[in-house]
Amino acid sequence: MLGNSTLPEGLKLTRKTNVFDAETVPKGLLKAHQIALGTWGLLRVLDGELRFVLESSGESRVLRAGEAQVVEPGVSHHVELGPDARFFIEFHRPDA
Repeated sequence: MLGNSTLPEGLKLTRKTNVFDAETVPKGLLKAHQIALGTWGLLRVLDGELRFVLESSGESRVLRAGEAQVVEPGVSHHVELGPDARFFIEFHRPDA
């Protein structure tokens, strides 16, 4: 799962967040959380770097500007931001 930046086929973008940085990131993203079942996330880093961490294994990946990470539904994770990190998250659902 880590390193995956390609969403499964058949998903449609439903919304995306505002751009967040170290001062505006919602506190809930910094602790264990998960995306609802049936919804996929795509975390996109615009500037700086952040660490994406899987809660179940502690496995992590550092993402830098221009990189993305797929977030599977129901997978508990959190992010750790570098001081210059800017990012947003897209949410995708099956195209019914």
